[in-house]
Amino acid sequence: MPSDHLCSTCSGHGLSPLPEPKLRLSTPPGQPVIELDGVSFSYDNREVLFDVNLTVRAGEFMAVVGPNGGGKTTLVKLALGLLKPGRGTVRVLGADPLVSRPAVGYVPQHAHVQPSFPITVLDAVLLGLRRKGGLLSWGHWPGYRSADRQKAMDSLRMVDMADLSGRRFDVLSGGQKQRVLVARALVSEPALLLFDEPTSNIDPQGKICLFDLLSILSESITIVMVSHDLITTSTRITSVAAVNRRLIQHHGRELTPDMLALIYGTHDATCPMDEYIKGLSSVFGESRQRRQP
Repeated sequence: MPSDHLCSTCSGHGLSPLPEPKLRLSTPPGQPVIELDGVSFSYDNREVLFDVNLTVRAGEFMAVVGPNGGGKTTLVKLALGLLKPGRGTVRVLGADPLVSRPAVGYVPQHAHVQPSFPITVLDAVLLGLRRKGGLLSWGHWPGYRSADRQKAMDSLRMVDMADLSGRRFDVLSGGQKQRVLVARALVSEPALLLFDEPTSNIDPQGKICLFDLLSILSESITIVMVSHDLITTSTRITSVAAVNRRLIQHHGRELTPDMLALIYGTHDATCPMDEYIKGLSSVFGESRQRRQP
């Protein structure tokens, strides 16, 4: 059947309905998945985060927004246990992040694969499996069983990339690579997905397709996404946190005036930024204060 869908992010056979994700929320909806309490962090005596409190609950699709250097990626690294807070506590799935890391799927901004390295799409997803005993744990190279390959193919079907399982990873488009990285994160059946700027190298149509995918996945798994792409995220998320050294969280889609001031500062009516900020507020949904007559 000829396809009328030409998005280079998808596999190319058309925008067919994706299969139901074989995932279940391992934490009851509404229960805390990520908890930051009074967290501060500094790089070389330069404070990046100050007294941050954040709660992400099971079933949320949260966007973390803010300026470059505001601390967004630092939050992700704290949740992964890659950094330790200078003050305060971080708990993920009720435990220290290093303990809970196997239950967390991480999708980075870029795939660090040498262009000449002949890894296939399927191989890239298999790298997401956590296996005991190393590559040769079952006595043959590269140590993957048929059940592992089936799980990898199931993950690729979830992201509409199964048709390209045998293609070399390095020849894919930016959006296709990002979908493969999502599949790699899903193959270990995590309870939480963390994304760091997932749309930074994707064209506008690809961004829409990727957020459609994440919206479907968010019905079965908790998602936290760091993004500077405010307009695209506005139609998909269920909650938002604004961070710029400090953090303001809202359990809803609204970017409140306080959040916008934290990100962009305050501006009077004669400043062009004032109109821009008002436009952003209307895109994300007006705050309660603005809806009052």
